[in-house]
Formats: sequence, structure tokens, C-alpha cells
Amino acid sequence: MRTATRVLAALIGTVGALGVSPAITVAQDYPSRSVTVVVPFPAGGPSDVVARIVTDQMARTLGQSLVIENVGGAGGTIGSGRVATSAPDGYTLLAGSMGSHVAAPVLTPNIKYDPARDFIPIGPTAHSPAVIVARKDFPAKDLREFIALLKEKGSGFKQAHGGIGSSSHMACLLFTTEIGAKPTLVAYRGTGPAMNDLVGGHVDFFCEQSVSVTEQIKAGAIKAYGISATERLASLPDVPTAKEAGINYQMSIWAGIFAPRGTPPAVVAKLSDALDKTLDDASVRTRINNLGGSIPGKAERSPAAFNSYVQAEIARWAPTLKATAPAN
Repeated sequence: MRTATRVLAALIGTVGALGVSPAITVAQDYPSRSVTVVVPFPAGGPSDVVARIVTDQMARTLGQSLVIENVGGAGGTIGSGRVATSAPDGYTLLAGSMGSHVAAPVLTPNIKYDPARDFIPIGPTAHSPAVIVARKDFPAKDLREFIALLKEKGSGFKQAHGGIGSSSHMACLLFTTEIGAKPTLVAYRGTGPAMNDLVGGHVDFFCEQSVSVTEQIKAGAIKAYGISATERLASLPDVPTAKEAGINYQMSIWAGIFAPRGTPPAVVAKLSDALDKTLDDASVRTRINNLGGSIPGKAERSPAAFNSYVQAEIARWAPTLKATAPAN
């Protein structure tokens, strides 16, 4: 052990003597093998869809594969916790979201990580409004009728969500609180399974990011009643905003990439640069826009800017989530 330590010290000393810092050497060599990107939800959900679009292009920029690994469960906290405790070497990253970093820490008991302490933000990947969707044979003809039925029958309707603390849970929690409805909640291990049951008519409705539901809406597999954006989406021009129905329901759900705390700054910088180039790619922008999402602006993309945004989101939503969180 002592011999190995002396050898390592000698190597570091040699690098320093040549006028090249170890940090620069790390950045030049990184990545020398494939990088695992953990999506803390099952395949097919919004976090998964956005992560696959973005990492596919990032891999081209970095010259190494970025391999998606879906680790679902507990509203995204299992996969997030795994990344938080992984080696901080840039080879295990998290495709985090508003659910994993804002909602789940408030709503999930005994969480194994601190979103404000245990991660280094690399940068945001997309913003997306929530869409209120229902089974295709739901009887309401518009959002006003939909709300009236929910308020009238309450627990008689089943509302799906992708797990406590997921974006779909958070989005519907805010919506039903705003209108004063109390449906029966049905939890799933991610948006994909929830969507399958909605399409199959086994549940009545849920609220999820546009990037996850746009294709099913266009295909007629489900019915859309409203979106949480201030304006209608170009990808869903026939779906009105909640504001058009007189409902104060506005929110933007974000996603981003994180590394474990302690990841070398040079590696963080290289990942951030690759992500920035990816978000400027026309094909990435088109694919995300076609799903109803939007690309973060240049000023939002740096690790420092994204970190400030995440911290502000945590502070903004925590009181609301604590006050409105259901007992189940």
C-alpha cells in the first residue's frame, strides 16, 4: 500500500513538474469509457424521453457512449440516491427533474439524499408544461365540464400518478388543490405504467408533462383537457390553457443533468460544454419542441445558473407541497 502511494505521489509530482495540473489532465482524458446516466423512473416517462434525446447527441460531442439506465421507484428517490452515493468521477450521472429534486424530498419519507447538498448540477435539459389528460371516453366535453365532474364525484374518479413526488403527482396535486377536488389516487412506478392503464381505461385521468403525453394525444389514445402554460402549445394547438377556463393553474416542469458531489470541476465543465452544444443542435430542439417542450435559454445553462434555479425551486415549492401533501 505504501509503495503504491509513493508511486501515485511521484506520478502527480511529475505531472506538476511538467507544468500540467492533474485537473487539466483529467479533463483531457475524460471520458475514456462509457458514461451511465441514471433515469430514476421507468422507461417511457418524460424524464426518460428527454434524457434519451439529449444524451444521444451529447455522446457524439464527447466521443463516448452515454448509456441510459432506468432505476425507478419511490418517486425517483431510489435512482437519485444511487447516484448521490456513486463515485464522483463523471461516469455516473443523474437525469434529474422537478420530481426528484423538488417534490420527492418533501413528500417521500426517509429519503436517502439531500438534493441541495449531494449533487452538482451540470445543466438543464428541457422545460415542459403539464397537460391534464383523461381516458379517451371520459364524458366531459371540455375543461369546465371536467372540473365540474371532478368536484361533484370526487373519490369516484381514479387519478393516476407516477409515484409520490413524481412530476405527475406534483402536477395533479396542484391542479386538484386549486379546484378543490379529492379524487382517489392510484400510484404507479413511473409515468409509463400509468399511461398504459390510462390508455386501457383502468384509471380516469392524470397530469403529466407534455413531452410524455403529446404523441398519445395526437394518436387519439387519450383525451386532453388543458395545459399549465400561459399560451397554447404549437404541438397541441387545440388544447386550451387552464387560464382560458378561468383556472389559476400554471407551472413549468424542468429536467436536467446532475453529477455526484465531489465530481472534479474540470469534468463538470466538460459535461456542461457538451450539454450546451447539444441544446444548440437543431435536431434536438426540433424533437423536444415537437413534444411540447422547450429548450432552456443560454443564460440558464451554466452549472452556476442551473444550481441557483434549482435552489430557488426547492425554496419556492417546499411550503406548498408540505401544506397540500395528502396523507397517502
